[in-house]
Amino acid sequence: MANLKDIRNIVLLGHASSGKTSLAEAILHTTGTINRLGSIDEKNTVGDFDDEEKERGNSIHSALMYTDHEGKRINIIDTPGYPGFISPALVSITAAETAVIVISAAAGIEMNTRKLFQAATNAGKARIIVINKMDADNVDLTELVEQIRETFGNQCRCANLPTMDKSAIINCITTTEGDSAVRSVADAHTNILECVVEADDELMEKYLGGEEVTPEQIAGVFVKAMDTGTVIPILFTDSRSEVGIKELLELIVKETPSPAQEMPPILKDGESETQIKPDPSGPFAGHVFRVGFDPRSNMKYASIRVFSGSLDTGTQLFVNDAKKPLRPGHPLKMQGTEVKEVDKGVCGDIATLAKIDELHIGDLVHDGKFSGKFETLPLPKPMFALALEPASRGDEGRISTALDKLTAEDVCFTVSHDTQTKELVINGMGDLHLRVMLSKLENRYKVNVNTKPPKIPYRETITGKGEGHYRHKKQSGGSGQFGEVYLRVEPIQRDSDPSLEYAWDIFGGSIPGQFEPAVLKGIHDVMDAGYLAGFPMQDVKVSVYDGKYHAVDSKEVAFRAAGKGAFMDALSKARPSLLEPIVDIEITIPAENMGDIAGDLASRRGRVSGQDMLAGDMMVIRAKVPLSEISNYNSQLKSVTGGQGSYEMELSHYDPTPPNIQQQVIDQYNKDKQVEQE
Repeated sequence: MANLKDIRNIVLLGHASSGKTSLAEAILHTTGTINRLGSIDEKNTVGDFDDEEKERGNSIHSALMYTDHEGKRINIIDTPGYPGFISPALVSITAAETAVIVISAAAGIEMNTRKLFQAATNAGKARIIVINKMDADNVDLTELVEQIRETFGNQCRCANLPTMDKSAIINCITTTEGDSAVRSVADAHTNILECVVEADDELMEKYLGGEEVTPEQIAGVFVKAMDTGTVIPILFTDSRSEVGIKELLELIVKETPSPAQEMPPILKDGESETQIKPDPSGPFAGHVFRVGFDPRSNMKYASIRVFSGSLDTGTQLFVNDAKKPLRPGHPLKMQGTEVKEVDKGVCGDIATLAKIDELHIGDLVHDGKFSGKFETLPLPKPMFALALEPASRGDEGRISTALDKLTAEDVCFTVSHDTQTKELVINGMGDLHLRVMLSKLENRYKVNVNTKPPKIPYRETITGKGEGHYRHKKQSGGSGQFGEVYLRVEPIQRDSDPSLEYAWDIFGGSIPGQFEPAVLKGIHDVMDAGYLAGFPMQDVKVSVYDGKYHAVDSKEVAFRAAGKGAFMDALSKARPSLLEPIVDIEITIPAENMGDIAGDLASRRGRVSGQDMLAGDMMVIRAKVPLSEISNYNSQLKSVTGGQGSYEMELSHYDPTPPNIQQQVIDQYNKDKQVEQE
């Protein structure tokens, strides 16, 4: 059982194909945890165990592994690199003290590398940059190091360098001698030393005063320098030949922070904040950061970073603010898809629990002595959407169950029943993200669905005033139905809340007050179903000012029909209009593509509102664009930027729809309605 100070938790981050999974495999092999080095090509790595991952040759889930080296327990979280699968990476950052940013020497700094480096920085994590695949052909490692420093800051310094033939590694922290084609070993030693001593004022004074700084003194402040960010070591590896792996392990066990040295996580409970200090003998508190399902048994596993106390079979486990405790069962350690029972999940470690449906990513788990929510990194909003229909009748229940499991694994994959369009809609981070999820539905859960672009959630409103009248009269032997309503409508401020402003301006009892709720129900019937094209209405003021009733025949059903009819009559005279959703979009692209993207946005009726330059010759463009114009934007952006572009968007507001588009929407609605009636 690992001591708090002897635990190291690292998360591997980086763009797809940078070699994160291969790096984890090499670490396990070098430490003797596995006796054979697996490979992506042979589909036999510990980290990529899902059929989808093996088929595609890339991670789509986070994977947990662990090993022991020089008396330290190293927990490894391997994360996906495709931008569409960024959520497992973001939620995993919270479970580690150190982020290892992996960069392929052949591909250089890619889009997701920048995003994940910044996320780790925002989370206050110590960072290591690993240049993997260093023996790739036609690679200028010197230029890549300079690009890293330009993009991520001058605190990025080479902690080691490859020898001239790239068959071995030179430690630049402890030595000044050796030959490397990348740069001078002596200069690299001086540069990293200067960054390390910045973390300690006393040591800095000695260094600036010309005194010798010993290796022991450097080692004494290196962790602090990592934690405060005055140094970000750059290391070189080749995971296939396992060159540089021992040196990486040495840095991890000696120079990266343990859970005892990390800034305690914060629980927010309303206005109050609580730091969870790493106390092995304290009350239990942990954070669920991963949920997965075994590809063979389909058993649910929830992985927890233990921040305080310990977790065992006798722990009374509370989830968030639930009042009823759960029995956790045996804590487990995960080695890819393999699990091993342990006596306890100890403070600072990562433990996994099986078969507890109540656990979800982001949950606080505790023994009853904590409350609140963890401060976590913001997640991008999934805006790429598809509408689903079962391919076979009667599959609705199976589809719902399968989708629940997929959303449990990936918090950026969401499912909703759109009450406005009556569609089952899945949302993800892009086309690839949703294609993988649909493939899982078919292959893992044996469920087939048909897909189509979701309907755009238009809204309806009015642009003028109108008066309406309707008399509902029905006589069919015995008692009849009678209700008569007069009302006025006019527009109110756009995007008002509530969307209906209602007034009962009846005087003299022309309609008894008991029928007011029925009239209002009739008005809401139209507000919900729409007048022009079947979309909900908004920003309407209604005043019911007159009417008639019959002492015997007036009933709620009659006044509901009268209210509905009078409202529709008034709407027909109040210049009804269609509103379209406008989204705020932020697009990150190489600066050289700025002109093409700006022109494309203009062709989509977009309005650019601002732009900023980023490090690494990248830039962000902000714009407002109609949602209907960017349903295929993912593929267009990928094509223009060579896969380097990404975007995020969220609803901004609703604007009037241009007349030609409005008529197209109305015509399609009438056509669909006619087909339904036939």
